[in-house]
Amino acid sequence: MTSGSSKDEGGGVAPQNKGSWSSFLKSIASFNGDLSSMTAPPFILGTLSLTEFSAYWTQHPSVFVAPAAEKDPAKRALLVLKWFLSTLKPSYSTRNDKYGSEKKPLNPFLGELFLGKWEDEAGTTELVSEQVSHHPPVTAYCIQNPKHGIKLEGYNGQKASFSRTIHIKQIGHALLTLTPPDNPSAPAETYLITLPNIHIEGLIYGKPFVELNGCTYISSSTGYTGKIDYSGKGWVSGKKNSFTATLYPTGKEKDVLYSVDGQWPESFTIRQGSGKHGTVIDTYNSRNAPITPLIVPALEQQDPWEANKAWEKVITAITKGDMDTTNIEKSKIENAQREYRRREQSEGREWERRFFRRSDKAEDWWEALAKGIGERIEAEKTGGVWRFDKAKAETARRPFHEGMSPTG
Repeated sequence: MTSGSSKDEGGGVAPQNKGSWSSFLKSIASFNGDLSSMTAPPFILGTLSLTEFSAYWTQHPSVFVAPAAEKDPAKRALLVLKWFLSTLKPSYSTRNDKYGSEKKPLNPFLGELFLGKWEDEAGTTELVSEQVSHHPPVTAYCIQNPKHGIKLEGYNGQKASFSRTIHIKQIGHALLTLTPPDNPSAPAETYLITLPNIHIEGLIYGKPFVELNGCTYISSSTGYTGKIDYSGKGWVSGKKNSFTATLYPTGKEKDVLYSVDGQWPESFTIRQGSGKHGTVIDTYNSRNAPITPLIVPALEQQDPWEANKAWEKVITAITKGDMDTTNIEKSKIENAQREYRRREQSEGREWERRFFRRSDKAEDWWEALAKGIGERIEAEKTGGVWRFDKAKAETARRPFHEGMSPTG
């Protein structure tokens, strides 16, 4: 949290909410532990659930499938890096492009689902997102385009803490798999993608926005590694949301094949070779890139466990600014979920996931990809290692939990 005058403090908060905002800031400043257990003021709640955030991986399906058509393995790895960088703006920037207007997403309940598809020149790209754990909270997802033979799956949890500002450590990873276009009978290529850490700026002014920090990697089974460094307000440019990235043969970080720099919510430039002196070969404008709308079933066709249907009354109340009803409707879901967990514990059974399965450790090939970038699985922090279960998915049908409702 940056310092500011008392006059500016809470400047972005409506007058009627300044009291509860100040109380919230004081509570998180003195809180010791995981911030996910704290309740935020209703007026900073957004109308999206975290299960819906999985869709931000593929707002640009043509960029997502592009690597599957590239025959050169180094250029294929570069296209994977370009696609990943294109996902940062929708995943981490404000949802309405108004700087300093970030909202807290709704915390998904165990079993919550978000299903949809994109249809455009890339064909049909399908999305499945499921809340597979509540303590700790973990969302798993699978996005695939059968026409191009490309699939993304992964899971992530979030550990939030406070030290001058809110810090969020993302735990989990994503896996992109595709079939090389020049050898359809060859084993699928795999790209292990790590997740950036987040911190929230602008809290004291009531105008929160996201910054990324540290670095992430894309480690491929084809022998290439992408490294992305997030510098916040760039060391040279001084611009917020700055980053640099390189692609190099695994284990040879100084032998840079391609480099990228820019601001992830704005635009970036791709060069052959290292740094500013490399030859420009491509540019990408994050703001102007055409977005393919996600198609989801109409509310009346959705199952009670699908996010938009389950949170319908809460979302309506938030949109109207009716905080009393927001609290009442949220509490109905939260209380019902506590009762479901109590029954499961007393009966010695576990919640049935509809699309994903859990294991206790990662596969050998995962460990091989992770070794070179220092990644650890941390299964104990995500309730296990979560993988898409094709057999389960093929039999999953509405109603997903017959005779049950998120509100009990």
